[in-house]
Amino acid sequence: MNTKKIITNIAVLFVLVANIGCDQISKNIVRQKVDYYENISLISSYFTLTKVENTGAFLSVGSALPETLKFILLSGIPVLALAFGVGYMFLRKNISKMSMLALSFAIGGGIGNIYDRIVHGSVTDFLHINLGVVQTGIFNMADVSIMVGMGLFLLQSFTQRATLAR
Repeated sequence: MNTKKIITNIAVLFVLVANIGCDQISKNIVRQKVDYYENISLISSYFTLTKVENTGAFLSVGSALPETLKFILLSGIPVLALAFGVGYMFLRKNISKMSMLALSFAIGGGIGNIYDRIVHGSVTDFLHINLGVVQTGIFNMADVSIMVGMGLFLLQSFTQRATLAR
């Protein structure tokens, strides 16, 4: 393996681990310091911290499924998908740096949430944005990582289209 590939892999691994670490550290602080449904204002009423445990997927989808089916759909399949993604990142030869970065964010966030689901039985969510007409569900730093990864993929898609259109 050449030096450039080794350096790229180390950088990818660093971004991946940093995303998992930020997520897990923030969740551990919230688990220890914040009561369930406690509402802490960070920026007026626009950005608040509220601890909840999500036993389902995005916006609690699937939380009422039978336990075996929930485990397969919300833990088993995602673990396989994340393992495939990690393998793809490190084994694929012609992947752009932007794609590597996007995958590092998305997979790092996915690992953070899957870790919670397997170890704690639920995912700790705690951030909420309320801008009046526009507001989010309660989310966590892993969700932010996933969204950043998806945003980077979209940005890459638009910049590639602009380049091809010239």
